[in-house]
Amino acid sequence: MNMDNTDLKPSPSQGEERGAGGTADFADAVPSPAALEELKAQAAKSKEHWEQLMRTAADFDNYKKRAAREKQEAIRYANEGLCQKLISVLDSFDMAVAAAANSNDPAVKALHTGVNMILAQLRSALTDAGLEEIDALNKPFDPNLHEAISQEDRTDVPEGQVVQQARKGFKLRDRLLRPATVVVARKPSN
Repeated sequence: MNMDNTDLKPSPSQGEERGAGGTADFADAVPSPAALEELKAQAAKSKEHWEQLMRTAADFDNYKKRAAREKQEAIRYANEGLCQKLISVLDSFDMAVAAAANSNDPAVKALHTGVNMILAQLRSALTDAGLEEIDALNKPFDPNLHEAISQEDRTDVPEGQVVQQARKGFKLRDRLLRPATVVVARKPSN
């Protein structure tokens, strides 16, 4: 390809833009101070809008993460209300089993066996749903899991150990539904 000076000559339309003499008019290319100030203001406004967009995008991203977490938690603890209601049913079954356990009547023993089987099925279903019994007997008192209803003077066990469980406690996964009500050992006062 041969390039000579004739190829670099401006076309007539370019010549019209450059002025009558065909040379560039650079006075028009340098912006006035007012135009510079306007450009600076627009750049600042643009920067402000960009930062606002970035904050909004970050807020939206945080919202999506929070909503996903809340949804997972709602799914994880969806059975909480039902489990709360069925805890009292478990208590009633436990009382029925305890009442029937001391009888020698064959009809009561058959009833005791049937109630025990139903109780086992109910416990299994609730365990599958995430319900856990809190076994407090002979364990150190934990205020996060136990509710002390009294203290008992004891020398045979360490102070602060649970010596009696009045009512079972329950957790749904890692959330406490009902604390175990307990009697805690203390050293006798001399």
